[in-house]
Amino acid sequence: MISRNPRNLLWFVPLVLFLTSPLWKPVVASYLKPRGGYEAQSSVITDNEPAQSFIMDNITITMSNRGRVEWVVNAERAFTAESDKEIGMIEVDAVYTDTDEEVTRITSSQGMYHVDQRHLILIDDVVISKPSSKQDMYTDLLHYYDARKMIVSPGDLEIIGPDYSIEAGRLDYDLANKGYDFSNRVIVNF
Repeated sequence: MISRNPRNLLWFVPLVLFLTSPLWKPVVASYLKPRGGYEAQSSVITDNEPAQSFIMDNITITMSNRGRVEWVVNAERAFTAESDKEIGMIEVDAVYTDTDEEVTRITSSQGMYHVDQRHLILIDDVVISKPSSKQDMYTDLLHYYDARKMIVSPGDLEIIGPDYSIEAGRLDYDLANKGYDFSNRVIVNF
């Protein structure tokens, strides 16, 4: 027989709840069920969903290699392009610092940065200035591939130094070993 001590009845309450759960559980589950057709949104963007877009004034993009800042790219305006992995820029002013701490300044009217490929494109009125060697380069299109440390100017370009000038149709410049290759009718004037 069950004693009248309330402490002995404590185990009896969970047993009764467990044995009667088939009777009350459907009613409680129905009451607690979310209403209003709520569906959780996925945080992953698929190809069918539109990408997030933005327009920002006065932005700065920095690119580092092993903890050392190599590129600081400033733009008066930036915006998303075809996808959220492409950043379009207007009035670009970039500074590149090589391993010897030589500073190169690059300006252009427009630019594009492909985030996933680490590919910087500068377009229209591109001017590259190396103050330490007093050289300036002028072109309309410049590509920088960060993964390969390559600069490519596929169009006509002109380099003006203290006592020479070079005109060419293409330049490939390897920043890692400082090797360059000119092509398409190179004209050198001393």
